[in-house]
Amino acid sequence: MIYDEFLKSISKIENIRLPAEASQFKMVPPFRHELVKQQKEAMKQAKRAGVLAFFYPDTDDQTKLVFILRKTYNGVHSAQVGFPGGKLEAKDDSLQDAAVRETFEEIGVPVKSIEVIKQLTEVYIPPSNFFVQPYVGITRESPVFVKEEEEVESIIEVDLGHFLDDKVVVSKQVTTSYNVDVEVPAFKLNGHIVWGATAMILSEIKDILKQLL
Repeated sequence: MIYDEFLKSISKIENIRLPAEASQFKMVPPFRHELVKQQKEAMKQAKRAGVLAFFYPDTDDQTKLVFILRKTYNGVHSAQVGFPGGKLEAKDDSLQDAAVRETFEEIGVPVKSIEVIKQLTEVYIPPSNFFVQPYVGITRESPVFVKEEEEVESIIEVDLGHFLDDKVVVSKQVTTSYNVDVEVPAFKLNGHIVWGATAMILSEIKDILKQLL
């Protein structure tokens, strides 16, 4: 999709009511509800993070959405695909600030060039005990990405049309952070499997965009 057309459509996003759990639950792993029940006490001290679903024009003026592939490490989100973003820090005035700051730190997009246009529905992540607040952001110019070498394995640029294609919604067996193999709903984007909280957020974004585009 031509980016100028995307911007005209996305300008109406403030008038869209969030589909929230109706969208998110389409991509919920089968074990999630039980994990949330087990985490009720821990949730009271849950950490907070902000992430950014960042849309931009490529050099051919086509609309893209960016993800990061995290490095392999000893942690619950090792080698997973997600949005740029991270935990709320003392220097952040808000979760939105955290999402934008981390987008700059992880993929090099200047803070001043990012326009946040919509706050989405919060998602809880049981394995890491985080509440994650997603936002939709845009930029007017084609960005030059610079990955943060310590945390980011690669930057994944996904064409909007590819993301919106219903054929990219799949069922896939994955190994969870609890070392259990389960079948989960997922998005297959540029050959990468995207599941869990990121897929839940993407499901809400997809439902919103299908109302606008």
